[in-house]
Order: sequence, then C-alpha cells, then structure tokens
Amino acid sequence: MSTEQEIRESQLVDRVVASFAGTPDPRLRELMQALTRHLHAFVREVRLTEAEWQQAIAFLTATGHITDDRRQEFILLSDVLGASMQTVTVNNQAYGDATEATVFGPFFVQGSPEIPLGGDISGGAAGQPCWVEGTVTDAAGKPVPHARIEVWEADDDGFYDVQYGDDRVAARGHLHTDTDGSYRFWAITPTPYPIPHDGPVGRLLAATGRSPMRASHLHFLVEAPGLRTLVTHIFVRGDDLLDSDSVFGVRDSLVKDFEPQAPSTPTPDGRDLGDQPWSRVRFDIVLAPAAG
Repeated sequence: MSTEQEIRESQLVDRVVASFAGTPDPRLRELMQALTRHLHAFVREVRLTEAEWQQAIAFLTATGHITDDRRQEFILLSDVLGASMQTVTVNNQAYGDATEATVFGPFFVQGSPEIPLGGDISGGAAGQPCWVEGTVTDAAGKPVPHARIEVWEADDDGFYDVQYGDDRVAARGHLHTDTDGSYRFWAITPTPYPIPHDGPVGRLLAATGRSPMRASHLHFLVEAPGLRTLVTHIFVRGDDLLDSDSVFGVRDSLVKDFEPQAPSTPTPDGRDLGDQPWSRVRFDIVLAPAAG
C-alpha cells in the first residue's frame, strides 16, 4: 500500500471517529467511536470489495426479514459468531464457586406456566421423562428460599414449542425453591437438535462448513433478590457434540450426569411411569451477589 493510500484511509477513520465526539451520552460516545475504529480496521485488514459489502448488506437485510416475534435471527447470528457467549462472559465475571452463565438462546418467552415443586414442565412434549433436582445457594453456601427458576428445552423431535406455529406451551415452566433452597421437577431428557438453519444464518453455516447442531441441554434462568440473575444450561455428559456446540455455549462445569433409569426403578416422588425408562440429574446452583 502506498503512503498516500495509507494517509487517505487513516484520515477517513479519524473523521468518522471525530463525528461522534459531541455525543452527549458518554457511554454511547465510547461505543460508537470504538465500533467505528474496529469496523474500519476490519474493512482495511481484509481489503473488503464493494461486491462483498453489497453481499453483506443483503445478508443483514434477509436476517431482518425473517425475524419476527417467534424467531430472532439476529440473536442466532450473534450466537453462531460467539458474540453472545463473549458478552455473557464479560458480564458474568467469575465469583468463587458461583455457577457459570451461558447463552440465553432465541427461544425464551415470557409467561410460562407455574408448576409446583415436583411438577412437570413437559406439557405433553415428546421425550423421555427426566427428574431434575438440586439446591440454590448463595456464594457463602446459604440456601436461597423462594428463588424463581425458569426452565425450557426442546422436545425429542428437536423443536421448542414456539417453533410449531400454534399456541402450544410445552417443555417450559417456572417454579420456586422451597424454604431450604431445594427444588425438583419433571422435564424431558435433553437430546441434540439443530438451530434453525433454513434462513440466512443456516446458509452462512453451510458456506463455512459448520454444523448447526447444538449439544443436548436444558435451559435455566434463576432469580433471587440481592443476587445476580443467572442464565445458564446444563449439558448431558457423553454427548458427542459437547466440543462442537454451534453457539459455543458449553462450559465444563455445566456438563452433568443424566443417569438412565430402568422402567422398574422407583421414581423419587412415586410417579408411575409404567414400562417407560427415565433419567435423573442433579444440578446445584450457586448465585453470585448482585453487582454494586
């Protein structure tokens, strides 16, 4: 690159950065100026062509067109680029033995049904019954009573309820811990599934030779006053996809033993499952103190 070309490119970066100098909100000013520097650095590093720029605009436009109140393609894009997981990592700094956070995912919805302790979130979703139990404590080991636990997962066919396009509510719910911080409920044993790959993000994965498959997991969102809200999953030990999860959500500490149970094995709550096999898992949750 000639010296003259270097000067022209550098001066343009400086002018655009300076254009945000008068932004009244200091945080917005910091974000826009840093974004400008990094975006221009990318364009200059790869020597982006005008045709590639047009293709990128078309990709983002298609991502917007397919997004609606049931499908968030931009979150999906953020997920497969690792940006979601990096944001989670930055905003959930390590604190003692606090449970690690991971990605939120695009399929959480408000208004899930409340279930009692020992209740069943499946709502008729296809899958093998799974007994989930554990405790919620703070970082000092003190039980957290009445913590709100939201859980959701895909069914055995690899779909969340909102992907069916009807009004079903299945494989999701919320409950509260007991006075001793314990919780327990029935779910379905997680199985691997692909993220939606019939849109722009799927085409991107295909073009780059990446799989859309997610490792088997069960989502948790845990809230309690004075403690940091936790968004996390637990994963099934032995799953072949643990090292290639399409959204980079797996953390070693979140891989758990989902122990298979023979049909004749008595259930913890006396539920009669007939001749159906089931599984069980324990997940003890530790919440960090709230920031500030």
